[in-house]
Amino acid sequence: DYECNNGCPVEASLEVIGGKWKGAILYHLLAQTMRFNELRRVMPDITQRMLTKQLRELEANKLVLRTVYGEVPPRVEYSMTEYGQTLTPVIEALHAWGRQHLDK
Repeated sequence: DYECNNGCPVEASLEVIGGKWKGAILYHLLAQTMRFNELRRVMPDITQRMLTKQLRELEANKLVLRTVYGEVPPRVEYSMTEYGQTLTPVIEALHAWGRQHLDK
């Protein structure tokens, strides 16, 4: 059913995972738990402010888990939640399509 009268599922999905950075963040976190600076290293074009904003939004949508360890200095790690892992086939499909697109 492609009608979107009562809310479009595609629009709802893109609202949560759309934008320039969220897909890339999710792709990297599917592979492994990462710290903030590790994410910055694998995505050098994202600003610290934007990465923080995107991670907070992903956390608010229950896709990413932020774990703070009571160490000095504090250690913070980001990982996919169980709910976030349900996006695995979507992220993998986007990755495959993007690879084909870049090859054209």
